[in-house]
Amino acid sequence: MSKAFATEIHDDGAVISGPLRGPRQMLQAQSYDDHASIHDDATAQKLGFKGGTIEGPTHFSQFAPLGEHLWGKAWFENGCISAHYRSPCYEGDLARAFMRKPADGATHTEIWMEREDGEEVLRGSASVGAGNPPTALEQRLQTLKAPDVLVILADVKMGRFGGRIPVRMAMNQNMGALYPFSLADKLKVITEPSSWYNSGDNPWGRAIIPMEMISVLLGSPENGRLPARGPAVGLFADQEIRMVNGPLFVDEPYELEREVVGLSGSRRTESAWVLTRVYRAGTDDLAATMLLNSATLKDSYAPYEAELQQIMATRQSA
Repeated sequence: MSKAFATEIHDDGAVISGPLRGPRQMLQAQSYDDHASIHDDATAQKLGFKGGTIEGPTHFSQFAPLGEHLWGKAWFENGCISAHYRSPCYEGDLARAFMRKPADGATHTEIWMEREDGEEVLRGSASVGAGNPPTALEQRLQTLKAPDVLVILADVKMGRFGGRIPVRMAMNQNMGALYPFSLADKLKVITEPSSWYNSGDNPWGRAIIPMEMISVLLGSPENGRLPARGPAVGLFADQEIRMVNGPLFVDEPYELEREVVGLSGSRRTESAWVLTRVYRAGTDDLAATMLLNSATLKDSYAPYEAELQQIMATRQSA
C-alpha cells in the first residue's frame, strides 16, 4: 500500500509545518441567486477585496499531511479541523500550514496558516477522536450573541430546517452552479496530492474524498438553503469539518441534515452558523459534520439601509 502523502514535513521540535504552497482558484464561475460570488474578481473588487478570494477550505488540504503524520489513519476516520479565517488568499499567493505538536498521547492541538509575507490566513484547532477539549469554533460560538437587528437574516430561525438531502460525489461529477468543477478537476491541482484520493490503494480499499472537498459535497445542494434575503454576497468566516465515522468515499450515497445553531453579526456582516450532519444513505449512521459560519456582506445587499430603517421604525411604533 502506498503512503498517504509524499509531502515534506519540517519538524522544529515544537511545531511541524509543510512547504509553501500556491492554492488554485477554482470558483471564478461560481454563481448563486443568479449572480457572481466573492470568488469573481469584479464582484470582490467592488466589495473592497484585491480580487476573487480562494475558498477557505481549500487550505484544509495542507493540514492533511500534518494530521496524518501525527495520528495516522485515525486522521481520516475521526479527525477534525476547526478554523477561523483571518485574511484571504488570492491566486498566486503562497501559504504554509503549521500544527503544534501535542503532548505525548494528546489528541488535540493548535493550527494556523501564514502567507509567505507573514500574514495569518487562519487559526484554529485540530484533533482526532472524542473526549477532547472544545474545538476552536465551539469556543467561539459560545461567546457570540445575536445582534439586536438582522436584515438579511431577518427570516432565519434557530433550529433544523428542510428535510434530508441526498448527495453524492462521483469522480467526474460536476458539482453544480455553486461548485462548477469535479473531484477529478480538483485532484489535478490539489496542494497535497495522494493516491488515496483516486484509488483503493489505502486502508479502506476505496477512493476517499479529501477534507476540502467534503465542504463542496455538503455545500453543493441548492435545495434546502436558508431563507436569507438577497441577492447578496457571502463568504466563509469560520468552518469546522469533523469526521465521526469516516472517511467519506467517492461515489457513495449520503444524506444531509442542516441546523441553524447560531446567529451573529459585525459592522460589515450578518452571519448564520449552520451545522450540517452527514449520514450514510438510508441510515442514522453519522459519518461527518460541518459547522460553517457563512457571513453575508451588508454592502452587497442593495436595500439593506432602507430595510433596516423600516425595521427600526416598526419597532419604535410598536
